[in-house]
Amino acid sequence: MTFQPAGAPTKHRSLFWKYFRALFAAVVAPLMIAGAGEAWFGYHDQRARLNELLDAEARLAAVKIHDFIEGIQDQLSWTVQLPWTDNAGDRRMLDAMRLLRQAPAVESLALVDGTGRERLFVSRIGLNRVEAGEDRSATAPVTGARADRVWFGPVTFQNDSEPFMTIAVAGNRAAVGVAVAEVNLKFIWEVVSGIRVGRTGEAFVLDEPGRLVAHPDISLVLRADQAAQAPLQALRAAIQARAPGQAAAGRDITGKTVIAAMAQVPGVDWQVVVKQPIAEAYAPIYAALWRLGFLLVAGGLIAAALASWLSQRMVEPIRVLEDGVARIGAGQFDHRISLPTSDEFERLATRFNEMAGELAVSRERSERIARLKRFLAPQIAELIDRTGDERVLDGRRVEVAVLFCDIRGFTSFSANAEPEEIIDMLREYYDALERVVSAHGATLVNFFGDGVMVLLNAPVPCTDPELRATEMAIDMQANVQKLLVEWRKLHPELGFGIGLAMGPATVGRIGSGGRLNYTAIGNVVNLASRLCSSAADSEILVDLVAAAAIGTRVPLAQKDSRMMKGFDRPVPVFVVDVARGAALN
Repeated sequence: MTFQPAGAPTKHRSLFWKYFRALFAAVVAPLMIAGAGEAWFGYHDQRARLNELLDAEARLAAVKIHDFIEGIQDQLSWTVQLPWTDNAGDRRMLDAMRLLRQAPAVESLALVDGTGRERLFVSRIGLNRVEAGEDRSATAPVTGARADRVWFGPVTFQNDSEPFMTIAVAGNRAAVGVAVAEVNLKFIWEVVSGIRVGRTGEAFVLDEPGRLVAHPDISLVLRADQAAQAPLQALRAAIQARAPGQAAAGRDITGKTVIAAMAQVPGVDWQVVVKQPIAEAYAPIYAALWRLGFLLVAGGLIAAALASWLSQRMVEPIRVLEDGVARIGAGQFDHRISLPTSDEFERLATRFNEMAGELAVSRERSERIARLKRFLAPQIAELIDRTGDERVLDGRRVEVAVLFCDIRGFTSFSANAEPEEIIDMLREYYDALERVVSAHGATLVNFFGDGVMVLLNAPVPCTDPELRATEMAIDMQANVQKLLVEWRKLHPELGFGIGLAMGPATVGRIGSGGRLNYTAIGNVVNLASRLCSSAADSEILVDLVAAAAIGTRVPLAQKDSRMMKGFDRPVPVFVVDVARGAALN
């Protein structure tokens, strides 16, 4: 390898052009152009053939399903040929029983005379009725059949399992009445399971709301599992989003990628979808790609022989880069890669050196933020890192809003609960509180068991700390009360209370060695803690100073003054109207 002497002007030569001319001109370029052309035109030709095939199969499947329904309709038409007479009961019963034998899909049949009264009812699973006389003239099947001659009801699932549909057929005269049949649609399985597209392609039927009416796997229909059927509904939506007659790709219930087309079943609001695995549909394209791959491999061998002498010149700089990257990856960010090759390798080495410098700065910043985040809200830690001023953490006396909260009944719960239940509960609880505290720009001072202490207006000043603290307390109650719905199944006595006080306190960093905490000391801290202890479930208790600062911006109600530990006189107490406060918030 040739290196330029020190001080000579650097002339960058493109590494791309050193190797590309020989390799590209020899074999790779012609093969790639030919292969890309074959793949492009082959794909479009195959896609056009698939559109035609799948569209034709979908239409054929729709016709088959229509024929199934029309066959039942024709059977029903034979039962409403003659007008009703007083002595026609036996003959009508014979016709009805014959229909049940000839049409296994019909679950039950009701014959209604010209006045709309039920004269005969036969069923495969229920009791037969003769001359029941029930007035069915105003029912949807009878009115629909009289209006349009044939009426198809929506698909229903009995016991959330088998799909049924009501079909009503009126005679050609009003006097002959209407035949109303309940049809078990699981018999469409025989029609659908006989439809095949290619080797493994199949069809399924969805009604307008997207429920599965028929599928080769009949268990999917009988389960009526909407969640399991969601991929089929998504596949139908993908087809509907394309132009008519165009197939669309998607996933079926098994997660396989398929290509599918759809057709409307005449007479009913059903769509039949035929699908074929995309691997099978594009098998000719894949075969062509395999042939192309073989040619590329052969050409690659020729290109490898041509490039072998060039690759030897690449070994040295690659090894230097590999060693340098390994050191930087191991954390030696002060290491610099020296590679004066006057080409892309040299520029790459320069980028790695720049990256190592940036990583060193980033690691120092991350460690700095990590130290601050141990006792500050993340946004405050970021602020201090950007400004580089930690004086806001120095000890000083300032008026702060202090909030304490804890879980009612937690001690008795933890005495009897399993350790895993306690840890899981506290993890959810801490996560919920940390999100609220961070959202309101507060400082979470400490977790102690189920208790939490939060500061506002320290270390970074904020406007209206009393109002922000109250809004934060309302959000805390809303989030924790949602968690308590499940927790009370484990321990009904669990609850959540909050105490809020405002006043002067000494704030700053306290600790030694590698462990520091930011906290507040003063009478206001004790008062907030006592208010928290005195609060009932769902309550937010506020002291007199905070209540006066809040004013009418948040609904407050004054309660009786209370004696609290550490205070000589009764303490005035106010409670936040959480429901009205949340509405304002």
